[in-house]
Amino acid sequence: MVVPRKHKADLGALTPSEANELFRLTGKSVEILKKAMPADGFNIGMNIGPDAGAGIKDHIHIHIVPRFKGDTNFMAVLADSKVQSFSMIEIYDLLKPGFDRLKG
Repeated sequence: MVVPRKHKADLGALTPSEANELFRLTGKSVEILKKAMPADGFNIGMNIGPDAGAGIKDHIHIHIVPRFKGDTNFMAVLADSKVQSFSMIEIYDLLKPGFDRLKG
């Protein structure tokens, strides 16, 4: 998930610089995921507003879901079905080095 530091309710509330940074970090996150795990594709999306499924009031964010051949569809992820084939600790260990490099 890519989350801006400032609370903004929708895309129109982002400055051009904030929007560029959000999209740039989304791209970097996909690069890190591609290197860290054998994903076959990705779903990238946003839920803006409570009626669209946004769970954090007035704070937009971008979901990045790695996809694997034979897994279930994206809606199953939103419906609390477990489709990940890695434990959360494994995912953290796989991704942390890539994100640590972004800080430098």
